[in-house]
Amino acid sequence: MKMIQFRTLLSSAVLLAAFIATPALAETPEEKGFAIAARSDRSDRGFVDSEVTSTMILRNSQGKESKRVLFQRILEVQDESVGDKGILVFQSPADVNGTALLSHAHILDPDDQWLYLPALKRVKRISSKNKSGPFVGSEFAFEDFTSQELNKYKYKYLREEVCLNAPSLTCDVLERYPQYEFSGYTKQIAWVDQKDFQSRKVEFYDRKDELLKTLTFEDYKHYDGKYWRAHTLKMVNHVTGKSTDFTFGAYKFGLGLGENDFVKGVLARVR
Repeated sequence: MKMIQFRTLLSSAVLLAAFIATPALAETPEEKGFAIAARSDRSDRGFVDSEVTSTMILRNSQGKESKRVLFQRILEVQDESVGDKGILVFQSPADVNGTALLSHAHILDPDDQWLYLPALKRVKRISSKNKSGPFVGSEFAFEDFTSQELNKYKYKYLREEVCLNAPSLTCDVLERYPQYEFSGYTKQIAWVDQKDFQSRKVEFYDRKDELLKTLTFEDYKHYDGKYWRAHTLKMVNHVTGKSTDFTFGAYKFGLGLGENDFVKGVLARVR
């Protein structure tokens, strides 16, 4: 009897070990990709609102530069089924002073965007079919200026490797596929570091599925021990040879911004 009991216990232990080790419990590449993206997105939750001033440096294929100064405000929306709201306002040079872009990010529906042109003194709604076009001559498209909401994409984990622009860190590499209509991209490949869960690089592939642009994130700073912000963004267009850099000043949080600060009516007067 004791031998039978021992054999029964041994068989149960073997079955339990086999169950724990079974590949059926492993994440699929799609599940793992989403989990990495979700961890990165949620690591930034709770900032409520922010404001920052930045310098945009536009560089043509011959290396000639022009500069623009602008500020950006963001209103966080906690609900993951609803996108954040943001506004960009140019302050210099004089020919673009007062130009403002208001963005209401959505998930699967096209983002709502409005552009205020002070020379015409009118607000122009950006068509959902035109958001892949360049924003005021830069290498950033209109759709790049809406927040990169988690559920805008489907994901697939590819591999891990050293972060090329942060060699002391290891990055998870994943593909993400835009789920909203009229995106200018078929896919993006993103590098997310495993330490702070921040984006380090994104490659953008055009509608022919060819590499179009690469965006790198540098000079991260930690605010209030909670929020990471990159202070240098570099977008390179591999087709035209042009590039656009953003350099950011210090971020401000907890400004008390509300929904009424992100409506069309503020575009003509926000400064």
